[in-house]
Amino acid sequence: MNPASLLRLAVGLLRLAVGLVATVLPGLAFGQDADPQRAQAITTLLHSEHVASVSFAQIVAGKTVLAEAYGEQSAGVAATPATLYNIASMSKPLSAEVILRLASAGKLSLDEPMAPYWTDPDLADNPAARALTPRLALDHQTGFANWRRETGGKLAFVRAPGTGFGYSGEGYQYVARFAERKTGTPFETLAQTLVFDPAGMTRSAYTARPWMADHIAEPSDKTGAWLKPQIATHYVAADLVYTTPTQYAGFVESLMAGTGESPAIRTLRESVLTDRKAEMCLGKMARICPDEVGFGPGWEVVKTHGKTFLMHTGIDDGAFTLGFFDPGARSGVIIFTNSANGPRMILPLLKLLHSDADFVAYLEAQV
Repeated sequence: MNPASLLRLAVGLLRLAVGLVATVLPGLAFGQDADPQRAQAITTLLHSEHVASVSFAQIVAGKTVLAEAYGEQSAGVAATPATLYNIASMSKPLSAEVILRLASAGKLSLDEPMAPYWTDPDLADNPAARALTPRLALDHQTGFANWRRETGGKLAFVRAPGTGFGYSGEGYQYVARFAERKTGTPFETLAQTLVFDPAGMTRSAYTARPWMADHIAEPSDKTGAWLKPQIATHYVAADLVYTTPTQYAGFVESLMAGTGESPAIRTLRESVLTDRKAEMCLGKMARICPDEVGFGPGWEVVKTHGKTFLMHTGIDDGAFTLGFFDPGARSGVIIFTNSANGPRMILPLLKLLHSDADFVAYLEAQV
């Protein structure tokens, strides 16, 4: 048996032993086989960190070149690159892009008041609602708490709109409802037409679909106990989208290609509009403080060493996700896990994938 055949046999046995399923896309240097050393390292990490599964995709030179999945999507069922994960708050960049593409097409303005089209019933008598704009919602400056359950179950301002940063899923839900009423089109239809279809995201959705059956990564807690998946019956613009890393990487590819948006919007997305440098660069972060850091529309933006990184994370019960990309280098990584221990996989996996050292250092300084 020649060396190449022996290698294929070894990789095949490794897959059987550790429950690995890998998909290799055009451009991967290892042909049709996953790197055995990386496979073994990731499998060891899953066991040592008590993470049920990890699925990831890597983008190089503007194209997805690698997609792999390790571990279990549910008890006794191996995860594959087709396994669907709850991406939690990584839903926000998708929803933000719907609004940005509507703005690019002149269907709405980022600075128009939303009140003539949508005012939440809880704010009907509050004049501050008239100050709300799409831009403030996308940049986390609405003045809302993250969720209305934090303000007694009713939507309320915890600060005046536009006066400071306050991470808010409610803000994203608010701008989605505005977009529906301004365009006369359901938000999920807007997302499908403007974002999902152009990016080839055929297995991505905000709400339950028949094709999700038997493909969902069930969440797991820190002890490894399986939890019931959260699946929305009505869209949540800030949470609970189900998709795969490969599908999400296709979305990132579309952003780097400028699909459906004007140059001005593309520049805006890569700009720090809500500055968080003063609060971020404390303690250990002071030694590696970026030149700029904060939020743009949809993404956290980090500018350091002449590079711009766009990133977002997501966390729900039994799920953790992270994605980042460098629009200049046209590279990035998307990582999904179905475990409360998922954050433990991120830095080791980014290093195994030889991700940008400056971005890794930025994350490492925060742990």
